[in-house]
Amino acid sequence: MRRLLWAAMASAMPVPAIADTLYVSNERGDSVSVIDGATRTVLATWDVGGRPRGITVSKDGRYVYLCASTDHAVQVIDRASGKLVAELPSGEDPEQFFLSRDGGTLFVANENDAALTAIDLSSRTVAFQVAVGGEPEGVAQSPDERWVAVTSEEDNVVTWIDLTTRTAAGETATEMRPRHVEFTADGRQLWIAAEIGGVVQIADVASRTITDTLRFEIEGVAAHRILPCGIRFTPDGRTAIVALGRADHVALVDVATRKIRAYVPVGRRVWHVAVSADGRHAYSANGLSDTVSVIDLDTAKVVGTVPVGSAPWGIAIAP
Repeated sequence: MRRLLWAAMASAMPVPAIADTLYVSNERGDSVSVIDGATRTVLATWDVGGRPRGITVSKDGRYVYLCASTDHAVQVIDRASGKLVAELPSGEDPEQFFLSRDGGTLFVANENDAALTAIDLSSRTVAFQVAVGGEPEGVAQSPDERWVAVTSEEDNVVTWIDLTTRTAAGETATEMRPRHVEFTADGRQLWIAAEIGGVVQIADVASRTITDTLRFEIEGVAAHRILPCGIRFTPDGRTAIVALGRADHVALVDVATRKIRAYVPVGRRVWHVAVSADGRHAYSANGLSDTVSVIDLDTAKVVGTVPVGSAPWGIAIAP
């Protein structure tokens, strides 16, 4: 009886939140802010290379990888000390990148080169390069590890790179200025944020064709201010969080129905977003407010604001 009572009490107890550490690239501040997700305070500020943008954490959790765009390098930073340990040969003006599913390769979009550079992380050398559309930015690898999709802001296309041949296999035309791409967990869809087009487009991966377009309307916000950029999915794959740029909101989208569940007002000029490991919170980098907003995904409300460096742009999360 006691055992049953204890089990009932335990099931009713709130599950403690997972404590994440956030790493925020501050584009104009040439710095990275390190945030304790539990206390929502800045633990440290690291000086880094010029115009930091794309940011992620190595699979083993030892390093932070960072695009230092004006230094034409990807910096490798020790997480424990915040010290620079290496600079990778990234090509000209790296903007965003994607860490391969196996953690061994970094796929980097080079805006000035109109190329994708693949960096072998074990040897810290360039493994290969592939020409893509002009001004590439968004990069993602498919869950089956076959494809890398790269956006072209200038040519308004997504280039599909076949990793079995290391060549471009074709292009998908998009609305104006695609900035970011994300594959769904099942690998069947590619979500594309077309900034100037003001939409998110969904491509069927098998046919590499656009099958749906999501449009956004926010009461009191002019349509020209709705500029989709970063996209992230919750761990369960049910919700997409979309940063809407100068609309100063993020949209919570039901992935199955493709309906907008809520618009959440955040700071000014939201660039990119991240999702906590437990799926309870999202975080937005607000480039003109110099803040990160903490969003409760159940209530669709901001529950915290963290001041960071100048012009926060990207966010990476690690336990």
